[in-house]
Amino acid sequence: MTRRSKIHPAEQQGGDDFIPRAIGGDGLLKFLVVDQSSLLSSQTAGVFRSIQAAIDAVPVGNQHWVIIQVGAGVYQEKITIPYMKPYILLQGAGRDFTTISWSDSASTFGTANSATFSAFAPNFIAKYISFRNNAPRPPPGAFNRQAVAVLVAGDMAAFYSCGFYGAQDTLFDYEGRHYFRDCYIEGSIDFIFGHAKSVFKACELHAIADSFGSVTAQNRGDPRENSGFIFIACTVTGSGTIFLGRAWGAYSRVVYLFTYMDSNVVSEGWNDWGVASRQQTVYYGQYKCFGPGANELGRVRWSHELTDEEARPFLQVNFIDGVQWLREL
Repeated sequence: MTRRSKIHPAEQQGGDDFIPRAIGGDGLLKFLVVDQSSLLSSQTAGVFRSIQAAIDAVPVGNQHWVIIQVGAGVYQEKITIPYMKPYILLQGAGRDFTTISWSDSASTFGTANSATFSAFAPNFIAKYISFRNNAPRPPPGAFNRQAVAVLVAGDMAAFYSCGFYGAQDTLFDYEGRHYFRDCYIEGSIDFIFGHAKSVFKACELHAIADSFGSVTAQNRGDPRENSGFIFIACTVTGSGTIFLGRAWGAYSRVVYLFTYMDSNVVSEGWNDWGVASRQQTVYYGQYKCFGPGANELGRVRWSHELTDEEARPFLQVNFIDGVQWLREL
């Protein structure tokens, strides 16, 4: 790989802070409150002791933004936002203060159904809250021990200053267009995985691998499929020996730009999932990355150090059609 030319970060289009537009809504807001320590009567309108109870109170076919304000605490719940409940904004008291926690794993429920928190509805936002799967961390090579903290399968979803905690398969970025800003994502192997088309901006990707692991496993299975994971101005830190990505899909696409990579990133950078033919079809790249793990000289020959022109489309929220559904706060 050869480093070529440069793009200044100021050329990133669309601004830094966004909130999904209420497409089809009329802009009206409704507030619900969740506080497990609240002394208010359970009969008080708009006040709930559990997050799922507040979500259940949102009408099917909702067309107005509903802000669910969640107080500090650890909420031991397994939560689902169904497809027919769009326009929900879930806001905690800070990712160090508000946590949703559960401990299912694939051995009993399957990978997708192990999720602590599942969002299937479009137009969803989470801010200042953490999601955790507390299932025991599996040893390397363990079978059927995936444990998802968050599954996001709705289109036009955004996460701001959120925490995602797990080990194998922490964040199931299943499908749709998604935006992650200032988030902390922790895991051991394939801890960001799925079929989605997502931008991660200024996030910390922290590995807790005992030996080897991988940050991503993106599953683009067809060259016509418009999906991929883009990381802009992120940091890769943690323990173990970590690949930037493994080729779960034959046409897997992952790009890191302006990202700090610590020494735990293996020099090869990428893994073909044990299928050599995928070396010819995946799209793995980096641009202007830095740190002890970012040296492109040791990268596999089938990855790319992007040119200005190659990097430009990935530096804009247009990669996720952001001008259609994101607006500045």
